[in-house]
Amino acid sequence: MHNWFECKVRYDKTLDTGMIKTVTEPYLVDALSFTEAEARIIEEMQPYMSGEFTVSDIKRVKFSDTFFNETGDRYYKAKLYFITLDEKSGAEKKTAVNMLVQATTLKEAVETVEAEMGKTMIDYTLASVNETAIMDVFKYVAESKSKAEE
Repeated sequence: MHNWFECKVRYDKTLDTGMIKTVTEPYLVDALSFTEAEARIIEEMQPYMSGEFTVSDIKRVKFSDTFFNETGDRYYKAKLYFITLDEKSGAEKKTAVNMLVQATTLKEAVETVEAEMGKTMIDYTLASVNETAIMDVFKYVAESKSKAEE
């Protein structure tokens, strides 16, 4: 299970017009704590930043599942309701879950969720799929043994 943190990075960006504008962009980091999330986003962003940048905000976000597509250039948040039956009362119970989907288009994101959910036996309804402002996602990758031994 991943612990996702949304980290907002503030920096001076040079626009196509040549003007410099201060922007704040959200990134998603897989980490165990807020401290690790801040350290990881700084480590991930340093090679891409030429000037100063700051981590202006970090918040925990819950995604029960993530579906990555390397050709996708956008991230979508899909809200689903899992439908279960309460054995005592016999009533339907809906449990809301959020999933992160990487896709090129909204249609592709919906198709990905439906394809992945089709592999399960869970009854569900797709409540919404929205494009997020997330610029990139940094999953945790364990260091290889040879690198750790050096």
